[in-house]
Amino acid sequence: AMDGAPPPPSPSGLSAYVAVSQLLGLTLLGTTGAWLGRYRGGVAWHSPLQFNAHPLCMVLGMVFLQGDALLVYRVFRHEAKRSTKALHALLHGLALVIALVGIIAVFESHRAKGIPDMYSLHSWCGMATFVLYLLQVRGGKPLVPPAGKGLCSTCDTPVSPQWFLGCGFFLFPGASFSLRGWYKPQHIFFGITLFILSITSCLLGITEMLLFNISDSYSHFVPEGILANTLGVLLVAFGLVVGYVLTREEWKRPPLAEELALSMDFKTLTEGESPGGGS
Repeated sequence: AMDGAPPPPSPSGLSAYVAVSQLLGLTLLGTTGAWLGRYRGGVAWHSPLQFNAHPLCMVLGMVFLQGDALLVYRVFRHEAKRSTKALHALLHGLALVIALVGIIAVFESHRAKGIPDMYSLHSWCGMATFVLYLLQVRGGKPLVPPAGKGLCSTCDTPVSPQWFLGCGFFLFPGASFSLRGWYKPQHIFFGITLFILSITSCLLGITEMLLFNISDSYSHFVPEGILANTLGVLLVAFGLVVGYVLTREEWKRPPLAEELALSMDFKTLTEGESPGGGS
């Protein structure tokens, strides 16, 4: 608070669920590493083991870091909003870079081994998820709000970057108040949707790896199959806990008093309205 008073405590249960999510996230990363190290030979670039960088990077980037990016506004409830926005964008950017490394690894590995690309359901879903993480596609139509919402009606860009739009609308002060209000629900919806798609793609990838590598013994409950199945369960559990935290209305980040005041001043400046609603 501005008067130096200590910030109010977090809502009951929030800290426990966030802690569980982080424990699950670290466990699924450890399980991924254990699977690749114990049964798939480990990870090495420019070698026959290059492919193994793909599942490790996708779990780390598109699941763990993306999930933490979504939790930022629940965890940092009383910090300056600009700092929270910056951390949110940084985690998404880091997830994007790591996922890109994973995609490069699988394409280079396929090329070295003469394996065709983009033929499986996992590859289709995974690539679609990654592309949508970059681009919020609107069916080939311009991403413009309804009339009167503050975005220039002559804008004709067919696709709009989800990550860059989020930075532009929320991290920098140039966007109008009504435009931010229009875009925020879409940003939240696509963020949660892409998180779900990321976990789904990972589950498909785990199944595909098992069928390729141990198809003859998978049905006999071999240790590798059990470990990989455990990884899948951890992915689902992590997604459920993060989703639960995100959908609890009472756990949303409350606006600070100074943020409310700044919002009203910003609305007045950008929309030409007074706080009381007059023009």
